Amino acid sequence: MKLQSLLEQIDYTCLQKDAHTLVTDLVYDSRKVVEGSVFVCIKGAVSDGHDYIGEVVAKGAKAIIVERDIELPDSITVIKVDSTRRALAFMSAAYFSYPAKKLTTIAITGTKGKTTSAYMIKSILDNVGLKTGLIGTIETIIGKEVIPANNTTPESYIIQQTFAKMVEAGVECVVMEVSSQGFLHSRIDGFVFDYGIFTNLGYDHIGEHEHKDFDDYLRCKSMLFKQCKLGLINIDDDYANDIIKDHTCIIETFGFSQKADIYAYNVKLVHEPGYLGIAYQVGGLMDLDVSIDIPGRFNVLNSLCAIAICRHFNVDKSAIINALSNIKVRGRVELVPVKGDYSVMIDYAHNAMSLESLLTTIREYKPKRLVCVFGCGGNRSKDRRFLMGEISSKLADLTVITSDNPRYEEAEDIIKDIVTGVKKGSGKYITITDRGEAIKYCIDNAKDGDIIIIAGKGHENYQEIKGVKYHMDDRELVRAALKL
Repeated sequence: MKLQSLLEQIDYTCLQKDAHTLVTDLVYDSRKVVEGSVFVCIKGAVSDGHDYIGEVVAKGAKAIIVERDIELPDSITVIKVDSTRRALAFMSAAYFSYPAKKLTTIAITGTKGKTTSAYMIKSILDNVGLKTGLIGTIETIIGKEVIPANNTTPESYIIQQTFAKMVEAGVECVVMEVSSQGFLHSRIDGFVFDYGIFTNLGYDHIGEHEHKDFDDYLRCKSMLFKQCKLGLINIDDDYANDIIKDHTCIIETFGFSQKADIYAYNVKLVHEPGYLGIAYQVGGLMDLDVSIDIPGRFNVLNSLCAIAICRHFNVDKSAIINALSNIKVRGRVELVPVKGDYSVMIDYAHNAMSLESLLTTIREYKPKRLVCVFGCGGNRSKDRRFLMGEISSKLADLTVITSDNPRYEEAEDIIKDIVTGVKKGSGKYITITDRGEAIKYCIDNAKDGDIIIIAGKGHENYQEIKGVKYHMDDRELVRAALKL
């Protein structure tokens, strides 16, 4: 296709030759350049595409998209833009013939709840015969094809490529988790979502390689409501008004507050040995009774936003009730079967907000003892460690501090930081560096009525140490401790 066609939605300056040149492929990874490609120089956390221009020219690239002045042979078409990341997003949409226009697109943003809400929406829509794809933290689902995820929100080229595959596979609707990093790095530019959902906002992803401060984090989350047609907002969240400031979409609300368009009331917790669930009624624009096999008041909000979205698809009440009663999400308050009169739960809670919400919610089930096993990731903000430690110590009867993904730090150093926070609370604690041994300790010492929460890893099946990912799955560690 002509380069000019790929650039039709963006402002650019042609520094040499012209944009009428024919190109064979759109590439942003220098290793994938072939003869006739147009190469987009994007800057990542580790490397900058501008540094590989010599390599891509030698491989036969025909055109280069840059955001700074570069000297190149006269035979190469050079296009300059303000942001190569933004250019890649719009060019990718054009390259794959704007596949989002052929799908109904639903985006979910927020600090927590994105994954569970996404699976609930997909489950309901699938249940009524609407073929629905998913792009999220755990995996991408295209019909029967399941692809493990590397990022919550993939690079813009991958998003558009995935949309195109979904269209080809007969998918009609896609539910997508959108992270703040996705907005920050223009990964979801180039199209407008049909629906946008805001779950909640808390202090997270602030640091050297993430957001410079909370205001920037909030700003990025709010961008969705300038890039969707209808926004669905959790009205109970403290930042709801900030999120929709300067919005350009129609707004609807959900929550516990009866001011919401759709609200939950008469919430009841269900607790039996080895089982935790919740039931509630829906009021406002819909009227139905809901029961879900996933514990926690926060899952009332997750399921409520799924109900509110599916209202726009004219889904029958019975289909909603049936889909939600059977929903299971890997690594999200996931109960692991045990033989005793206690419960073991695996959850992805890996920041202060999600851990506090989880522990507070499970406290409502009145366990005889609440045990929390967790660690923190290396090469991330130390504030997260202090806060998570303090929260666990205040809300759990026993905190078992262990390793998570130490990355390029020493696990023991991370544990020491967590202990600093733990000491601010009144709960008992121990440290066991080996995660398998920490989980075994909890199982071996479990008492009737305990609820043991293994937090931080959730769906992940690896542990990252010194740049290498080693296989490790909390479910397998629980089974090993049970000797199953």
